[in-house]
Amino acid sequence: MAKKRLYGGETAKAVDNFPVSGELVPLPVIHWLGRIKGAAARVNGELGLIPKAKAKKIARAADEVAAGKYDDQFPFDVFQTGSGTSSNMNANEVIATLSGAHANDDVNFGQSSNDVFPSAVHLAALDLCTNELLPALKELESSLNRKARQFRNVVKAGRTHLMDAVPVTLGQEFEGYATQVEMGRERIEAALVHVRQIPLGGTATGTGLNTHRRFAAKVRRELRRETGLKIDAPAHPFEAQGNRDALVELSGALKVVAVSLTKIANDIALMGSGPRAGIGELFLPELQKGSSIMPGKVNPVIPEVVLQVSAQVIGNDTAITIGGMQGQFELNVRIPLMARNLVDSIQLLTSSSRLFAEKCIDGIQVNREGTKASAGATLAVATALNTAIGYDKAAAIVKEATESGRPLREVALEAGVSAQLYDETINLRKIAAGNEEV
Repeated sequence: MAKKRLYGGETAKAVDNFPVSGELVPLPVIHWLGRIKGAAARVNGELGLIPKAKAKKIARAADEVAAGKYDDQFPFDVFQTGSGTSSNMNANEVIATLSGAHANDDVNFGQSSNDVFPSAVHLAALDLCTNELLPALKELESSLNRKARQFRNVVKAGRTHLMDAVPVTLGQEFEGYATQVEMGRERIEAALVHVRQIPLGGTATGTGLNTHRRFAAKVRRELRRETGLKIDAPAHPFEAQGNRDALVELSGALKVVAVSLTKIANDIALMGSGPRAGIGELFLPELQKGSSIMPGKVNPVIPEVVLQVSAQVIGNDTAITIGGMQGQFELNVRIPLMARNLVDSIQLLTSSSRLFAEKCIDGIQVNREGTKASAGATLAVATALNTAIGYDKAAAIVKEATESGRPLREVALEAGVSAQLYDETINLRKIAAGNEEV
């Protein structure tokens, strides 16, 4: 890391002006500012707009910023001027000092904070989702599918409204969880189609003033070559400059993933509750002591982490939504807020999804006594009798069994159901399979 101050006066003003949270601009955004500046310098040199020797020095310095070598030279609060001008100037000043170029005339040539900073945010989100979050969700999906196969023949009570319902298999439940995660990946991938459309080339207001007509396309091509990411032109320059709807859309997809993970984590924690006074259908991995006072207590610590992360992601989405609503005319000026929350959501979901897969799902074991007991105890199996004896008679049998505490079979036979019909119909595996092949 650098030991001397490489930034200039505009960055120093930002340090003084924004002592707000103590939280800095997310480093992935800073690194993408470096990548954009490096690609821009190479393109400007190629187009003859900056001397090639100077362009080469600028690009080399910008590449070092992109690699994280000068992270300590981006010292001010994320809650800054809403366009990210301070961050863009910060990058210009650091790269200028390193290369001997002029911050505005050379490093920022053909650019504006208004198109560069949101482009860096879009590309940071695209990069993190493509290379980190989507693989983490795929890992979680695969983990859930492995458990679904392992538990495919484990029959247990189904539950609706937190009440006993007809039997299902544990494998069916885990298949449902895996599909939730799969559909979450698909939602994120769909949102990235718009996130990868960046406003670079629009300069101040979307008109492209002071930039070469081939600049943006060449920079995008350079960035694609360097990173392997698909990076596209905007659908319309004024749409791309004046709003951040694509970031709102992506955040919405992340929120849906958080909602799905909440459902999955809650279900798993509940099925693992007990071991004696709860539902007790699963054994979760024992990772640490669950209590400082109660010996032997084990808590569902990883599901609890996932639940907290999901709540934070949903909160982040609310802030991003409000930020997206508050753009005026040719520029949205809540971009640092959106950058902070979007990067946070992506990184939180990435790490928690991996933890959920590796430290919880992979180690789950079935409590076969618990699943057998719940499957055999649910009176909702009487639903299978509906087609033979009718809903009303089946309901009367269930009511009598509930009030008397007697076995369902005993009450059904007393009500006139033949033993052969009952035993052929109340087959837990067959009931759980439904229309599937048994």
